[in-house]
Amino acid sequence: MECITWFAPILPGKLDEWKSLIEEVQGPRKEEHRRSRERMGLKREVVSHMPTPQGDFACLFHEAEDLAKSFQIAATSDDPHDQWFREKIMEVHGITPEMLQGPLPASLHFDYKAG
Repeated sequence: MECITWFAPILPGKLDEWKSLIEEVQGPRKEEHRRSRERMGLKREVVSHMPTPQGDFACLFHEAEDLAKSFQIAATSDDPHDQWFREKIMEVHGITPEMLQGPLPASLHFDYKAG
């Protein structure tokens, strides 16, 4: 199992839109989002908000058997929910599908597990 923690900027003036996006994938689009993550092979997704002097950031944790494949699916899926979600992350974070197809946005250097 692979995991990655990474940060995505929330573009200036987009914090309320980001909060609405999070509410939407936890509410009316919850089932579509779950199926999307299943298609991507994600086992876990955690999203937090981190305000900093440099602006707001989304802190993301993803876990999957093959993260590169998961990101590739997110970038290229023709599923209507995935297309909608790509549009939203481009508007809120400035992340393009091409950026999701490149190398992973961060590299793992240490992973401690108890037991």
